[in-house]
Amino acid sequence: MTSLRTSLFACAALAVLAPAAAAAPIETVVVTASPPDPVGNKAFSVATLDATDIHDATELDAALKQVPGLSLFRRDGSLSANPTTQGVSLRSIAPSGAGRTLVTLDGVPQNDPFGGWVIWSSLPPEDIEGAEIVRGAGAGPYGAGALTGTIALSEAHRASADASLAERNGRRIAAAGGTTLGPVSLFASASDEDSDGWIPVSPTQRGAADTPVTYHARNASLRVEAEPWTATLLSLRLGAYGENRDSGLDKAASSADGVTASLTLAHPQSEGALGYRVQAWLRNTGFSNTSASIAAGRVSTTLTNDQYATPALGFGFNAALRGSLSYFSWEIGGDARFTQGESKEHASFVAGVPTIGRVSGGRTVVGGLYAEGALHLDDLLITAGIRADHWASTGGHLIQTTLATNTVTVNQITPGKGGEVPTARLGVRQELGGGLYLRSAAYGGFRAPSLNELYRPFRLGNNITEANPGLTPEKLYGAEFGFGGEGERFSWDGTIFYNQLHGAITNVTVAHGPVAVPGVGTVPASGLLIQRQNAGNIAAYGIEADGRWRMTDTLSTNLAFDYVDAHVEGGAAAPQLTGKRPSQAPRLTLTAGARWNPLDRLTLSADLRYESARFADDQNTLRLAPALTVDGRISWRLWNGLSAYLAGDNLFNAQVATTESADFVTNYASPRVLRIGVSWTE
Repeated sequence: MTSLRTSLFACAALAVLAPAAAAAPIETVVVTASPPDPVGNKAFSVATLDATDIHDATELDAALKQVPGLSLFRRDGSLSANPTTQGVSLRSIAPSGAGRTLVTLDGVPQNDPFGGWVIWSSLPPEDIEGAEIVRGAGAGPYGAGALTGTIALSEAHRASADASLAERNGRRIAAAGGTTLGPVSLFASASDEDSDGWIPVSPTQRGAADTPVTYHARNASLRVEAEPWTATLLSLRLGAYGENRDSGLDKAASSADGVTASLTLAHPQSEGALGYRVQAWLRNTGFSNTSASIAAGRVSTTLTNDQYATPALGFGFNAALRGSLSYFSWEIGGDARFTQGESKEHASFVAGVPTIGRVSGGRTVVGGLYAEGALHLDDLLITAGIRADHWASTGGHLIQTTLATNTVTVNQITPGKGGEVPTARLGVRQELGGGLYLRSAAYGGFRAPSLNELYRPFRLGNNITEANPGLTPEKLYGAEFGFGGEGERFSWDGTIFYNQLHGAITNVTVAHGPVAVPGVGTVPASGLLIQRQNAGNIAAYGIEADGRWRMTDTLSTNLAFDYVDAHVEGGAAAPQLTGKRPSQAPRLTLTAGARWNPLDRLTLSADLRYESARFADDQNTLRLAPALTVDGRISWRLWNGLSAYLAGDNLFNAQVATTESADFVTNYASPRVLRIGVSWTE
């Protein structure tokens, strides 16, 4: 794996520095590896971000937060969040560390095969051309995992570069570019980023146990494309990434790495001819993480767990066939995803030495077939899709040994389980004239539990979370009604929706410390014992709206909000949660932005994000205050596509609470960070 990563970085560097970056333009490829939009997509709630929206940010997840209701599990960004909390969700229904939104790059799932989270450092903005965010369950072509929506990323085809220095020894360099060698097109990207970070606990609460959240990430990718037949694209993509973090506590750190590959054969639909697309992919990933307990007064930490290796493999394929008549478009297809992996850990430390070894993991598979059609009758669009999936979890195991004697003390084998899940979606859109339209939709979707949720217990600070091999897929059903308009200078869209999440996989507080957990450790008085459970249902009523206004040729603005009233119906599984809000789910999210070119060379931009209060726990006892952040950027074009810029994140240094422990110690997201840099775009 190491030699492959070295080769990828070398290829990326050569391609980025190829003559095309200096003189020769990249040949335009009409056919791309990105899948076409589903045949009836216009009937659903869709938001789009283009390259300009994305490339001003240094992290992709920060750029995506322009969409209200889109967030990682907590308010942290990927600069400081542990990978296990970087799952992404939409509509603020119930954020989750595993994520309830499917993320794809040119159709390839980017969610981690072991935990479902997304390693955002593996997706530098320079490598992304655009993002299409489809809100609502993704029955049909998107498949499993698209529970609250889908983020469909498309890979860049134009050269760009960025280099910057930031506060706290922040350093970043990234580049993407390509060239054409006869019938073959090459495109590569690479990035490297460092930050000495900040201490996430406030000065009034922190102690010697608290250390900065540091960050070092690097990645590279290489794409090779050719047309073996006329208008038919064969695309091979290879990628590698790695990151290391200190987690904000002494003795607590994590690392993640992986190699990815995909092979795509695509032929576009044309008049009188069918289109098809076949794709195979794999993700070979690794993860390590150390955890520590915190002494009273936060004066020190004690190592409690060393998850020294988490090898995981995800692979799969998808295929689709598409055709159309004068009034009817259709697509049929299928996909399958396979995962296998296990967590290898040392635990129960005594005097700094582990006494217990633990290996936990298993395998999962999910796959299905779908059919979707769209009927176009003048100004009326009617679309419907059906899908049937099979899911299974097998090979579940938890093996625990006494390290001193190598004696097996726990040998827990979990019986396999599985089932079938039918889903569907229906949408209608009526054009009213003058750019106005009405639309409505109903849908269902599901997400199978990850290997991490099924089999791996873990400790974070003084809290212990138990796995649950009895978990079953969570399912979402919903309906929505939308109204909007599309104009040359002003476009807008508003949606009223109702979603119900059944069997939501939630971290449920089982007991307050002190309590002993066999094989895992002891929860102290300041900690919580938590277990992952299918904790009843979550009902969510909401309204979302967004608008973009190009006020003049030099000034454009955007405004969007998401209001969600979500509450838990715990039933017999978790009656103590009934009526509570899901943890980490704000009621209101508001975003706004402006971009102004007062001079031909000068660009000023600003983005605002407001979130109302949320709770750090399922019992709604740990309230996190509302937060308002403002980001800004000043850019001066030096020559052609080369610009110098000064940018600031969280300009007013707002305290953004991300979580709170049972002893009321609060952690905070990034303070103000100023950076200066140069960027270039072809």
